[in-house]
Order: sequence, then C-alpha cells, then structure tokens
Amino acid sequence: MTAPPASQRTLPALANETADIVSDVRALVGAGTAIDESLLDAALRGWSANTRRAFRSDLTLWGRWCRKRRVAAAAATPDLVAAWIRVLAGIDTSDETQRAMATIERYLVHVGWAYRMAGLTDPTDAPLVKLEKKAARKALGVRQRQARAIRFKGDISDFDSPAAGVCLAHLLKACRRDELGLRDAALLRLAYDSGCRRSELVAIEVRHIERDAEGAGTLFIPSSKTDQAGEGAYAYLSPATMAAIVRWRDKAEIRKGPLFRRVETHFDGSVAAIGGRALHPNSITLIYRRLIRAAHAKKLLGEMSEAELERWVDLPPSEWPNFYFRVGHEGGMEWQGSTSRRRLSASCVKRRSCWRRAGRLRMRVVGSASPSRATIVGARNMAA
Repeated sequence: MTAPPASQRTLPALANETADIVSDVRALVGAGTAIDESLLDAALRGWSANTRRAFRSDLTLWGRWCRKRRVAAAAATPDLVAAWIRVLAGIDTSDETQRAMATIERYLVHVGWAYRMAGLTDPTDAPLVKLEKKAARKALGVRQRQARAIRFKGDISDFDSPAAGVCLAHLLKACRRDELGLRDAALLRLAYDSGCRRSELVAIEVRHIERDAEGAGTLFIPSSKTDQAGEGAYAYLSPATMAAIVRWRDKAEIRKGPLFRRVETHFDGSVAAIGGRALHPNSITLIYRRLIRAAHAKKLLGEMSEAELERWVDLPPSEWPNFYFRVGHEGGMEWQGSTSRRRLSASCVKRRSCWRRAGRLRMRVVGSASPSRATIVGARNMAA
C-alpha cells in the first residue's frame, strides 16, 4: 500500500506551523526552492514546540547575518559561517551580542537543517566550520551558565542561624494572605521540593499529585525538557508543601485541571477572579520578581540596597534561581536535620522517588556529629 504524501500525514495541529516553516526556509534559500517534505514532516513531528520556535528564530538570525554581509543565503559559503561563529563568540569585534557556545552550536544545527531540507549544500558542515567551532569552544569554554540555586534560609554558615538574604523562608513570608498569596506559597514550596522547571510547574494538574496517609505526597511529572519521549518522573512533596497545596485548592475551589492559575486583581490589588487556564511559563519569573520586591519592602532582606534589589529583579529568566538543592560548594544549600523528623534518608530518597532519575542526580549522605543526623545533599542541572 502506497504511503500518503508527507503533507497529508502532517498532524493537524502542526499544519499552520508547517506552512510557516516552509515559508521561512524558502525565504532564506529562495522562493522557487523545492523543500524535502518527508524530511520536514519527520522533523516537525520529532521536535518539541520549543525546538520548532528556536528553529524559526535561528533562521531569522542567519538570514539577517547574510543580508548584513550582502550575500544571498542560498549561496552562503563555509567562510561566511566561520565569520559568523567568530562574531558570535566575541573573537572578532562586532556589535553582535556574544553568545554561549551551546547557543552557537544550536544556531548551526538549525541552519544546517534548513539547507538540507532545501536540498542545498550545507555550509555548516565544512571542515573550516568545524575548526572554527573548536576555536570558539576554546575561547568561550563549554560550561553552561546554570540558573542560581535558591536556599531555604539563604547564605548561612549554620542551619540553626536565622534566614538571610533572598531565600525561600523570606519569600514565603512575603506572600500575601489572600488567594494570590496562597497560590504563590504553594508554587514556591512545590518548586523547591521538586526542582521543576518553569515549563514543568505550569503543566502540573491536580491529578498529577497523590497524597499519602502520612500527609506527604508524590508529584508525577509527565514530561520535561530532557524527557521529550514523555516517560515521566516522580518527585517527593513534603507535608508542608501538601498542606500549602490544599490551602490554595480549597480557597480557589480547584477540583481538577491546572493547579497553578492566574489570579486576577482589581486596581486596588484585591482579588477579582481566578482563571481556569494554566499560567504561562514566563509568569513564574514575574511572580518571583514580585515576591523579591515584596520581601524587600517588608525589610526581610536585611541591608540589601536598591541597586542590589534591581540587580536581582533585572536578571534574565535563564539566570533566575531554581528551587532545588545543590551541593553547598556549588552555591546551593545543605539540608541538615534529623532524618527521622524530616523522614529523609538515602533509602527514602530512592524508595519514594524524591528526586529524578539516578542519571540526573548526585546524592551523598554525610554523617554528622550525631548518628541520628545527616546531611542530604543533592544536585541537579535545572536550567529553565
């Protein structure tokens, strides 16, 4: 039986986006260029929504570079690609913003795909380009800048010390006492327990959370940035987090659907209504900024100056803190306390899936002065 054309097999939800991407590729390499529909169809079905958006954005950047150099994109050479790499890496002087090596490599992958989809010679696959990438890695380094880790009590030397600076404890105190504050508190606690990215947080639904008989709970994470196949993963939620979620759900009368929703307010700041749709991932950053300002206004952040406050709130989303544990030497927190009181131990972490898969976690248990106390130290790469 003959398979239907690729254009007929394209998922309905991708139909408009397929046409847009075909238009983008043709705008880059020529309107009369034939596009390999089978290759395009397979790519669109295999790529995530974020990858498809990045593909289109990266083609726009490459097209702008070609126009700037007065070269038709269809006739681009490895020399043109190599010059682009040097500019993006900051090796050659330019008004272009310097990019991270991972970003440069993403640009090149997507540009290469566009040429292959159009049946043209890929200028990014030449030996010169490979050598320029190697030189750029040497100049920039390949270690990616990770999102900061936020600590439960801030930058303290002893767990019994009072909270200091920007930390979870202070952000919780900065939350309001109405529906908006209940949502923010539940969001903060769940994010801290699970280490979820912004996109994962807004995708959480009521059915993804299961409570146990002791008051704690389990969060099912259907998919994530590093789990495009949708195998799913689980995270442990503390009793305090579960209680915060219950308070938010009861007040907002949420029985099913998205857990974290928009809370609309009147001009005077009072709550007007609670939406039915999930928050947008960018809303997480806005919420965090608002809570930082609220904590500063309540004098919870100590002697933080206005300049330091603005430095915090003006950070780009990629550098905003994630709510998860990191090894103390890497800028995160060490959670030290009674393993029986916290109900956390090495076996508990594994048994209750407190963290993600073993391949994405480094955990060690360090004995302390008392046999009943331990330090649970976990680390995870959590860029949003």
